[in-house]
Amino acid sequence: MPRSVLRAYVPATANGRAFAVISLVNAIGTGLYLAASAVFFVRSVGLTAAEVGTGLAVSGVVGFLTTVPIGAAGDRFGARRTLVALQVWRAGGFAVLCLVHGLVGFTLVSCALAAAEAATQPMTQAVASATVAGTDRTRTMAIIRTVRNAGFSVGALLAAPLLTADSVWPYRVIVLGTAAAFLVSALMLTRLRLDGADTVQRKVGPLRAIRRFRDWRYGLLTVLNGVLNLHVTILSVGLPLWALEATAMPAGALPFLVLVNTLMSIVLQVPVARIAEREGGAARSLCLGGVALALCCLALAAAGTPGSPWAAAGVLALGCVLLTFGEMWQATGGWELSYDWAPEDQKGVYLSVFSLGGTGQRIVGPALITSVVIAAGPAGWIGLAAAFCLAALLVTPVTRLLRTAPPAAEPAAPVERIHP
Repeated sequence: MPRSVLRAYVPATANGRAFAVISLVNAIGTGLYLAASAVFFVRSVGLTAAEVGTGLAVSGVVGFLTTVPIGAAGDRFGARRTLVALQVWRAGGFAVLCLVHGLVGFTLVSCALAAAEAATQPMTQAVASATVAGTDRTRTMAIIRTVRNAGFSVGALLAAPLLTADSVWPYRVIVLGTAAAFLVSALMLTRLRLDGADTVQRKVGPLRAIRRFRDWRYGLLTVLNGVLNLHVTILSVGLPLWALEATAMPAGALPFLVLVNTLMSIVLQVPVARIAEREGGAARSLCLGGVALALCCLALAAAGTPGSPWAAAGVLALGCVLLTFGEMWQATGGWELSYDWAPEDQKGVYLSVFSLGGTGQRIVGPALITSVVIAAGPAGWIGLAAAFCLAALLVTPVTRLLRTAPPAAEPAAPVERIHP
C-alpha cells in the first residue's frame, strides 16, 4: 500500500495518534467480552437465556436514564477527567462481574456497567474532538472508527482459544482481560494534555445543566439519528434471523456477511468520511446513510424470492454492502452534526442527549425488528425502508432549523480552565 495512503489512516496530531491507540486498547477489550459474553453468562454466572435477557433489558433502561446526568457531570468536571473515571468504573465493574452468581447480582453489576458504558460514548466523542481542530476532526473520527473495528476483530480472535477450553476460569480470564484493557486506557488518558477536554464548569451542577437543555431542534436531530441507528440491530439481529427464517441461504454463509461488514468498515470508513469535510457534507452524509439503509431493506425484502441458496446469498450480500455504507455515512454525519451544534459550554449534556438516540434504538430496536418487521415479512422491510427514506428527507430541514434559528440560551456560567 503506498505511503500516502497509509498516512491517510494516521491522525495528524500527536494527541490524535495517542487517542487512536487508546481506542484500539478499548476495542480489543470490548471484542474479548463480546465474543465470550453469552457463554460467560451461562457457564460462569449460571443464568438461563431468559435471565440474561431480563438482566440486560433492565440495565439498558438504567443506561438510558443515567447518560445525560453523567454527561452534565462531564461539563462540570471536564470530559477527559470524566472519561478516565468511567474507564476505571468499567474496569472495576468487569472485575466484580467475575465474582457474581445468579440473576440479582448479575443485574446489579450490569446496571452499574450500563450506566458507565452509555455515558462513555459521548465523553469519548468530546475528548476525541479535542485532540484535533478543524476539518481534521472528521478524518480522525473515521480513523478511530476504523481502529475500533480492527480492535473488535483482534479481541474476538484472542478470545477464541480461551473459549475452546470450555471451563469457568478461562471465561473469567477473558472478562478480567476486558477489565485490564479499560484500566490501561484510563492510565493512557491521564497522559493526554487537552485544554478543551479539561474545561470545568464550576458554577453549574448536573441537574441544573440538564434543566437548561431546551433545544427541541437538536432533539429532532437526535430522533432522526436514532432511527438511522437501527442499522446496528439489523446487522446483529434482523439480517441473520431473516436469512435463516425467510431465505434459502445456507446458514454457513452467515459469518461471511459479518466479515463483509467488518472489512468494509475497516477499509472504507476513512475515504467515506471525506464527504463531511465539504460544506454541508455532514448533513449530506446522514441523508445518504438513510438512502443506503432504505435500499438495504428493499434488498432484504427481495432476498426471500430466489429459490437458489447462492442467489439468495448474493442478494443478502448486496443488502449487507448497502447496510455497511449506510452505517458509515450515518456515523460520519451523526458525529459531525452532533458536535457542531452542541454549545461549547454544554458539550457533555448535548452529546449525551444525542447519544440517547442510539441507546433508545438498542432498547427498542430488537423488538421492533423481530416482532414487527420480520413478523410482517417483505412488507415489514418495505415499511422500514419508507421510514429510513423519511428520516433522510427530514435531515436537511432539521439542520436548516439548527442553522437559521438557534435557540435562545441562558448566559453561560463562568468557565475556569484547569490544567493537570
